[in-house]
Amino acid sequence: MKKSSKFIFTAIAVAAVAITTATVMADPAENDIPIPDGYSRLVFSDEFDTDGAPDPKKWTFETGYIRNGELQYYTPGQNATCRDGLLIIEARADSVTINGELCPITSASLTTSGHEAWKYGYVEVRAKLPASLGTWPAIWMMPQESSYGSWPRSGEIDILEHVGYDPGKIHFSAHTERFNHMRGTQRTHQTEAPEAVGAFHIYALKWTPDRLTWYYDGKEQYAIDREPDSDWTTWPFDIDYYLILNLAFGGGWGGSEGVDVSTLPQRYEIDYVRVFQ
Repeated sequence: MKKSSKFIFTAIAVAAVAITTATVMADPAENDIPIPDGYSRLVFSDEFDTDGAPDPKKWTFETGYIRNGELQYYTPGQNATCRDGLLIIEARADSVTINGELCPITSASLTTSGHEAWKYGYVEVRAKLPASLGTWPAIWMMPQESSYGSWPRSGEIDILEHVGYDPGKIHFSAHTERFNHMRGTQRTHQTEAPEAVGAFHIYALKWTPDRLTWYYDGKEQYAIDREPDSDWTTWPFDIDYYLILNLAFGGGWGGSEGVDVSTLPQRYEIDYVRVFQ
């Protein structure tokens, strides 16, 4: 993906939510990325324009079998590469042996933990989703420090989730001690988006001290407001969070309608990641 195309798609999305833009000369590598109105700077970006491994100064790989009973082993880099201006995360049925253990399915999960974390801002990711029975790609944020305790006490923000068994919908959620999926009380919304699979779209989050707002291709989809009497049990979103990009396969949600391993490999492609404050 050429940078000129990235600029066009971002400009369209920002205009659609009535956010005016201004060009800022910062680092030449940022290619004059427009800054949304209300923000003064681009604090993080990756355009994935250098072929090879993702930038280790920006990204860390989760490794192993991590959560949710998912079937994939997250490898420390073998399932993610940058090519032709894209970050490509691939889930494979490659049955590799890792540390003496046979891992039938592998994939990748990249995080900015330990590199970058933010409190408030505008997060924008342009991505193309895969879909087959079992796929579960996501863009999400977790607290850098468990300031209020372990999950879900310190919160979770899901900028995007998608499950392959229901390909025509995209999901936006936030989890807290009082509102989370374990209780069946999570604050969540789904949008009909049959065009999301196999094409690039922009997923964004606007995070302020009193509101979380989700956008799809520049159009507001969902918002949660901080209640006047809220405390950490309902609003832990006043601490630094880092970003996660991952492609899971199977698990508690992704595999709830079964999996089809024969559909692998599946590719989750990310064009860029940008964070403004």
